[in-house]
Amino acid sequence: MTKRNIILLSLLFVFALGACKGDITPPPTPAPMTPSPTPSPEPTPTPEPAEDEISAMTIEELAGQLLVVGVEGTQPGEDAHRVIEDLRPGGIILFGRNVDSAPQLANLTNGLKEINREAGNIPLFLCVDEEGGLVSRMPPEVADLPSAYDYLQSTRGNTEALGQILAAECATFGFHVDFAPVLDIWSNPNNTVIGKRAFHTDPLEVTIAGPSVAYSMMDAGVIPVVKHFPGHGDTATDSHVGLPTVDKTREELEDNELMPFRFAVEGGVWKGPRHTPVPAVMVGHILLTEVDPLLPSSLSPTVVNGLLRRELGFDGVVFTDDLTMGAISNTYGMGEAAVKAAQAGCDMLLVCHGLDNAKAAHAALLEAVEAGALTRSRLEESVRRILELKEAYNLDDSPVESPDVEALNEKIRAIFP
Repeated sequence: MTKRNIILLSLLFVFALGACKGDITPPPTPAPMTPSPTPSPEPTPTPEPAEDEISAMTIEELAGQLLVVGVEGTQPGEDAHRVIEDLRPGGIILFGRNVDSAPQLANLTNGLKEINREAGNIPLFLCVDEEGGLVSRMPPEVADLPSAYDYLQSTRGNTEALGQILAAECATFGFHVDFAPVLDIWSNPNNTVIGKRAFHTDPLEVTIAGPSVAYSMMDAGVIPVVKHFPGHGDTATDSHVGLPTVDKTREELEDNELMPFRFAVEGGVWKGPRHTPVPAVMVGHILLTEVDPLLPSSLSPTVVNGLLRRELGFDGVVFTDDLTMGAISNTYGMGEAAVKAAQAGCDMLLVCHGLDNAKAAHAALLEAVEAGALTRSRLEESVRRILELKEAYNLDDSPVESPDVEALNEKIRAIFP
């Protein structure tokens, strides 16, 4: 690690821990030892509700919970019914193709929840990519937000307000999960897929700003998914069309791309006490040639179970980026990609385009369990994380009220007049 980044990280964690010399107190003097009483037999623990639910689920239901599926249209159509009733997915993601107006969007999310509720399914994650700037799925009546980069340049630090606004937008239209904020560092000026979606070109600036936005969203009751681990900012290829490569050494990654992600999954805060760590991370389709030269990060056990889980200590929900993107689909079939992502340790697999793709992913997971390439316990591990996150955020399929767009716009204009 470079001397500069050792100094920067030292400053970050001093602020994060809120430590000072005067906070340190000596340990108490141990009390004299006394004979221990004969232990009573411990009662058999009562199973947690999630465990009861998981043990009762079929393989088909477990596999469905791993999927986040895109649907067509601006109202719940036949494909939405088939996805929800046949696959029982863990989540649905909406895009610009699904949005015409504020009332229509609320009716759509309410309709999807109603179908899911009537099917007797576990409550859905309703998901969206809402970053501001070029990546926004809000209806046209909602005031525009700037990109993360422009926001940080104009405010110089009021990142909590951005998180509050993103959460308010999501909650107004019934979304539980926002695939934001971006923790990539815009270190390659030729990078067009990230660009101003990143908060800055400097790792320290991103490390301070990005997690702060995520924590603010969490405090407002919306689940942020920080992305695109392990870092998409120093690439020249758009992963929508091809597989980007990063040739940095492990030490170079630690000094740059990994810094904001490490901070976020540890609950680091620039000033004040630590925060609850972020609950979810999206892994991008990026080939780290010095870490795993064979598999994209989203399909790599070395990156997901190794780097993210064991080394960074993350035990939340891991999402893949969309498996229909060219970085994956140019090389792998949908079924093969879904199985490899689950084997790598990913919990939720995004299949954003095509009902046939969603069916293929689901079928491949079932076939992999039957063939022994995946185990039921591996699926249960992911579903346990998914259900715990849904429970932590009190998810249900109750409808959202008619959106008050003017109240939402007033909040936005208070920050961006």
